[in-house]
Amino acid sequence: MGYRPWKIGAAVSGVVVLFYCLLGYRDRYDSGFHYVHTMSTGSGLADDTSLCGTADPYQWESFPPSCKSRMKTVAEGDHNDNEVVLSGNQSLLPFTFEPLPLGSIRPLGWLRDQLQLMADGLPGHERDFYLLVKDNRWLGGDSEYSPLNEAFPYWFNGLVPLAYGLNDQRLKAQVLGAADYVISHQQHDGWLGPETDVKSRNFWGRYPVFLGLIQLVEADQGTTHAGTIVTAMHRFVNLMHSMLSNDYQGYVWHPGDTFDEQWGRSRVADMVLALQWLYEKYPEGNERNISACMQRLYEQAYDWSYWYSREDYIKPDLDTLPVELTNSLFPYIHVVNAGQGLKSGAVFRRLTKNDELLHSTRKGVNLTFTYHGTPSGSIVGDERLSGLSPVRGTELCAVVEIMFSMSYLYQTMGDNDFADKCERAAFNALPVMATADWWAHQYVAQTNQPISHELSKSPFWNVNNLGQTYGLEPNYPCCTVNHPQGYPKFLSASFVRVGDSGLAHALLGPSEIRATTSVGARVHIICETNYPFNYVLYYTIEADKDFAFSIRVPSWAIRNKSTISINGATPFTVSPDLHTGMHIMDIPAGNTIVIYELAADIRVDNRANDTVAVYHGALQYAVSVAGRYSARPPQNYPEGSGAPPEARDWTITPNSTWAVAIDPSSLQFVSNSSHNEQLPNPVFAENAPPVAISALACEIEWDLMDGYAANPPKAGQRNCTGQPFTIMMKPYGAAKLHMAELPTVDLSPKHRRA
Repeated sequence: MGYRPWKIGAAVSGVVVLFYCLLGYRDRYDSGFHYVHTMSTGSGLADDTSLCGTADPYQWESFPPSCKSRMKTVAEGDHNDNEVVLSGNQSLLPFTFEPLPLGSIRPLGWLRDQLQLMADGLPGHERDFYLLVKDNRWLGGDSEYSPLNEAFPYWFNGLVPLAYGLNDQRLKAQVLGAADYVISHQQHDGWLGPETDVKSRNFWGRYPVFLGLIQLVEADQGTTHAGTIVTAMHRFVNLMHSMLSNDYQGYVWHPGDTFDEQWGRSRVADMVLALQWLYEKYPEGNERNISACMQRLYEQAYDWSYWYSREDYIKPDLDTLPVELTNSLFPYIHVVNAGQGLKSGAVFRRLTKNDELLHSTRKGVNLTFTYHGTPSGSIVGDERLSGLSPVRGTELCAVVEIMFSMSYLYQTMGDNDFADKCERAAFNALPVMATADWWAHQYVAQTNQPISHELSKSPFWNVNNLGQTYGLEPNYPCCTVNHPQGYPKFLSASFVRVGDSGLAHALLGPSEIRATTSVGARVHIICETNYPFNYVLYYTIEADKDFAFSIRVPSWAIRNKSTISINGATPFTVSPDLHTGMHIMDIPAGNTIVIYELAADIRVDNRANDTVAVYHGALQYAVSVAGRYSARPPQNYPEGSGAPPEARDWTITPNSTWAVAIDPSSLQFVSNSSHNEQLPNPVFAENAPPVAISALACEIEWDLMDGYAANPPKAGQRNCTGQPFTIMMKPYGAAKLHMAELPTVDLSPKHRRA
């Protein structure tokens, strides 16, 4: 059945009923062909799985006591409840690269086009018509999709940076009005949100609200409005302190509670991050309560460092493991939790000053992307981690959370790899999941997706048959309200402060910054570029004092061919720091021109089961399948809701060949892009990007199964059914129908003659 908003007046028993359960479980498809990585995939987690039985992983209260005990032991790891983390007057560990206040950075070029399309599209109009925002409980209405009350928090967290990144007055009015309502309706004891029954109060929904509020205070710092927000945040912190002191009330489930604790405990790093901001920027004499809240949240957090440190981290296809086992570990293997959890160690390290978290964080990122990563920069997970099969989906919520986690990890730890991963997701995994006008999105995207329509049978773990279509609400509503944070937060993290006298361009792209260094140099930088579609970045810099300017050199760049020229002087080769990738320059007061040119080449990454993914620079390339588009009114939206005509659900069927194998030795990069030419708008429309990679290919026997492309034929089963031909691979983000994890064949003349 289709989704309908959850209403307060509905008959809801004392048991927590998550939106997943309202929709009902979908049968899980098992092809009999378990997609495996070529590395060792052993797992030693099979002990004591009978404790959990087949309890529903979405309903904490359904687990028997023996399973809860085991699950908590796994979740809590080695946390010491008596550990003193912060005394209340100590400093947190500093950032490697300090984030700048929201509004310091403005988008230019194609990035501004994308944010404007978002403002003109669904993200910028949800407040106008989408009932889960327009009529949300947080705003005095009665619509929600879950007792977690997370729809408004998700929307607010994403719309604040979109509104202020664009300086869009209409959107700013929306977020300011929403913030005013929430704060003016703060409950007498300090609680923020619509929950009035203490047993239903769950901290999780406050996390995205706090993330949105701290951005809003940064953007409006010094105003009465900002002061009102800070006061409300402290009132909530004081209540939180009281609740946590009462046996972790609102955080850890107790008999009689009507909330599911796993979301708050697995994602708590987001709240601790916001509390750290409050502690450092606006402590207001409340340091002891803030630090005590961080301490207690840390004590009962699901311990991602423990999970990453286990030798038996789940590496195989999870479908091959007992359901009792995967259910018992659900907080770690839920894909959005996994995306958010990547930054957990870095957040807690600032608090605990425990450098062992550096190792566990790096290990966690490596394990997650090695055994569950997509070539586009996301994680394979159709609700739950799903191995490496290109048939399985990556969830849009996971994509934007991964981007946020990777940018945060770069700011805190400085590993160049984290910035590379953020850019890869931003330029590939995110844009492919939205229509070019940003009015429709997918719930999950398949790496190999030559068709987007209602499937006859879902191959996903818990996603319906419409999940890979583009629409207003193709599956669960969470991605409708959560996806707008992607590009706005990417923009916010693109420039950073470095030490006392430096600024740096961390996430590359067209943008403009007005900022002040820690020692007071006022700097204005304009970066004009078509990156990642072109590799020339042209900086115009104006400063009233000398300062140090750093530019990140991506790991894929050919360093001995990448150059910088200052004020027209002879270009010199970059010499970046081997850890951070930053190349540092001393910029004098006055006006300076810097021209930065990266060199790149085609890269072919081996994927599971003898397939490949193809890259040039930060872009992944795919066989772009021409599509036939047909639209209908939103299927899963209440009739008479007033959805605008632009809001449509789409079916896209193939109009060109997709069942192909390529010869990687034939790949050639083709560019029609100049660094000073305006890119098409929207740049992620089908065939819009001015770059491509040509490949020699042939058709092979490879059919749709249950309405989707089956796993690629294995090596030895890839015989060409016709003559080789040249195919143009296009940037993955623009190819809404695509084949991006491709089988290979040898199409050399010698081999063909044989």
